[in-house]
Amino acid sequence: MKLETGAISVRARCSSAALLGSSCRKPLTSSIRKVDTVSQASASTALTARVSTRNAFKNRIVHVDMPASQPSGQAASAAFADALRGRSTPLGATVLQEQAAVNFALYSAGSTGVSLCLFTDTDLRNGKVTYEVDLHNIYNKTGDVWHIALPQLDSTLMYGFRVKGDHEEEVVVDHCTMDTFDSMQSAEDTVTIVNPGQRYNDKAVIIDPYARSIVGRHQYGQLAQDLNYKHDSVLGIAATWPQMAAPLPSKEDWFDWEGDRPLNIPLDQLIIYELHVRGFTRHPSANVTAPGTYLGLVEKLDYLQALGVNAIELLPIQEFNELEYYQLIPGTDSNYRYNYWGYSTIGFFAPMARYSQAAAEGRGGHDVVKEFKTMVKECHRRGIEVLMDVVFNHTAEGNERGPTLSFRGLDNRVYYMLAPEGQYYNYSGCGNTFNCNHPVVRKFILDCLRYWVVEMHVDGFRFDLASILTRAHSQWHKPSQSQTNSSNGNGLPSMAEDLDQGIMEEGAGVPTGTPLTDPPVIEMISEDPVLRNCKLIAEAWDCDGLNQVGAFPHYGGQWAEWNGHFRDTIRQFVKGTEGPWAAAFAQAMSGSPGLYSQTEPAEGEWWANNGGRKWKGGRAPAHSINFVTAHDGFSLADLTAYNEKHNEANGEDNRDGESHNLSWNCGEEGETKTPSVLRLRSRQIRNMAAALLLSHGVPMIQMGDDYGHSKGGNNNTYCHDSELNWFNWEQAGQDETGYARFFRCLVNLRKQRPELRRRSFMDGGAITWHGAMPGEADWTEDTRLVAFTVSSPSQGGLYCAFNTSHRPKTVVLPHWPGLVWQAVMDTGKAAPYDFLEADDELSQDQVDNARAQMGMWTSEGCYPLLPYSSVVLEAVPEQHTKNGRARAAPQTR
Repeated sequence: MKLETGAISVRARCSSAALLGSSCRKPLTSSIRKVDTVSQASASTALTARVSTRNAFKNRIVHVDMPASQPSGQAASAAFADALRGRSTPLGATVLQEQAAVNFALYSAGSTGVSLCLFTDTDLRNGKVTYEVDLHNIYNKTGDVWHIALPQLDSTLMYGFRVKGDHEEEVVVDHCTMDTFDSMQSAEDTVTIVNPGQRYNDKAVIIDPYARSIVGRHQYGQLAQDLNYKHDSVLGIAATWPQMAAPLPSKEDWFDWEGDRPLNIPLDQLIIYELHVRGFTRHPSANVTAPGTYLGLVEKLDYLQALGVNAIELLPIQEFNELEYYQLIPGTDSNYRYNYWGYSTIGFFAPMARYSQAAAEGRGGHDVVKEFKTMVKECHRRGIEVLMDVVFNHTAEGNERGPTLSFRGLDNRVYYMLAPEGQYYNYSGCGNTFNCNHPVVRKFILDCLRYWVVEMHVDGFRFDLASILTRAHSQWHKPSQSQTNSSNGNGLPSMAEDLDQGIMEEGAGVPTGTPLTDPPVIEMISEDPVLRNCKLIAEAWDCDGLNQVGAFPHYGGQWAEWNGHFRDTIRQFVKGTEGPWAAAFAQAMSGSPGLYSQTEPAEGEWWANNGGRKWKGGRAPAHSINFVTAHDGFSLADLTAYNEKHNEANGEDNRDGESHNLSWNCGEEGETKTPSVLRLRSRQIRNMAAALLLSHGVPMIQMGDDYGHSKGGNNNTYCHDSELNWFNWEQAGQDETGYARFFRCLVNLRKQRPELRRRSFMDGGAITWHGAMPGEADWTEDTRLVAFTVSSPSQGGLYCAFNTSHRPKTVVLPHWPGLVWQAVMDTGKAAPYDFLEADDELSQDQVDNARAQMGMWTSEGCYPLLPYSSVVLEAVPEQHTKNGRARAAPQTR
């Protein structure tokens, strides 16, 4: 009964419950229904009655110990034999070999009823259930886990769950006595929230959180059938959000790994390449048989191997909906907005189906999983580890206006961080926050990570907005036995007690959202024996301002961190910004010891001076994941071409994206043909690449930076499935700029020189800082020159110098007895002479001649640097010529 205010009267609610009468006292039974479109409406009405009955008399349900193989009362159908009680563990769908059955187990603490929904492929596409099996609330439930086993189940079917329970609502509460309905005495009415935070929706069929694959649309970007989604008989939300389901487990899940084992590359040896699976091979110039897929990536692994990287960090590949934002971009005729990056997870155990050729060809979820496994296996064959970018900070369900897909319909109070009246905390900036430290949720996260390691053979994880995983969870009271056993004399729960259930203000011992010094989920991940050798990388901040870089809870160095300080420092110093950037640059190049070695936090580090103080120090350079660019923000080429963001193509009037980019356009904004500007940009791109790959720590290269990919000044390309984001294989192959070769040579140098990959921070003997003169470093705020030498007992050592002034510099080189300096890299030179390494571009004779030309400088112990340029020289044994001039002895690499 609706009031003008939109609230529901308590009197009306109580009266409706009373209408159940004595029929409520009949034993509850479970049933199986062959569902068709005609009967769904009536079935929904019947379900509502059963839900109300169960809710009113849940205190009468008694759980007894019964074997999993005991029949639970649901009769056989054409698709399966008589149902069995089933097991409560493991969660998800698994095969019971002895019973030749599929077991389904689902955690849902607050629900009043669950039914298993089975689909044929045709019915799924038409938005209707094929078979619906009601679970018995005695025989098919253990604690908070609902379970059932179906023998001889048709393996071609797919499944989901319909979960029944309360949904929060505003109600008008009459302040009255409730001894009997006739004796209520009205007082002033107030509006309150009944069942705050509960969001069960028995009209939706939701996805099993443990689903190993998810079937919905087959083609990336393709709309589903145009059904009447507003009709109660049609499942799904829209053609962009059709009904989804999970395939059943079967013998088809077996995969031949051919002896594949974890590579276990030491962290300090890694060179990471951040990669988007679809974008890597979607461009027409990729010329692969399966563009935009896992198999397409396999076809291009030789490129990555030649580049020299030994780890790829995949942007999200857990199931998400690329049509989540689908709409025509304002101001365009045919450009649509996509969720291109994928930071909006639906299924955490399921690889993104529409990144597979299998799904595009209409094959099942088992083949999608196999295709992902094939990609991992082929990466390992080439010595490349696979790291996943995982998003445990929020889900695709968004806030209260978002769709009910899985977690919200299972137990909204458990899976999301909620305020006392049921509102969503939004530390993620995406509408909701995953309740990571709740005991149930952290077990789910751990189960998920183990699955990807054990079953899918991935080598590690980068945790998006990882600081959210350190925040205290919200916790809700469950009804006590005294509450559930009490009534108002009519056999109904007491309304006053019903309204008393709510949030525990400090369910984790501190207010919800408080950053924890010892967050349980981080500790569990860190100490888990299965995950022990995995790479664990934290993006150690979130969208509410919590920044834990340098003091993320690392449990003995188990965690590395994306080092945002490194990114900002390199950008500032290389473009010649005035300030304390020379000293900061030296810190960044030496592995950021101030962040990872020193135990005393800086004054401005709030977290490190408070709850994170115990985590300061005790780590190595490799715990710093160094990067200059990433998927969000300017590309390396755009850092040198744009002072301002140019996100007009996003259709948001250039309001979106970061405005503080620390970029410099080198004199002209955007595209230009001015030779001097182009030359300067070329040097700056190489300078930043050199800083990245010469620094201590673990370098991460963004896909496309290796050939100079530009996004036209757009620093927030989240919504573009287009050439704006796609890797351009023609441009990379032609390499007219020489960037691709330059990156290959730098990576090769890093892999050959152990002094660039130290496992501990360097002392004064291993590194020496210089200015224009050896040993005379200048750390004043107006300096634009930083030089250093790193020694190697077996290979002499390297001299590196960066001149970020608009004026040329000449540096005096250190004198090392018996050794002479020879040029390796000089960003002031035109390609291919910017890097002197014999390959397809330069012969050994050309390399020798180029070095001989610079011998007039090096033999005199000095070297010239152009404005905004950097150099690397190596110390090699000295050999004298007839005229007495020293030169380098022939070297073999």
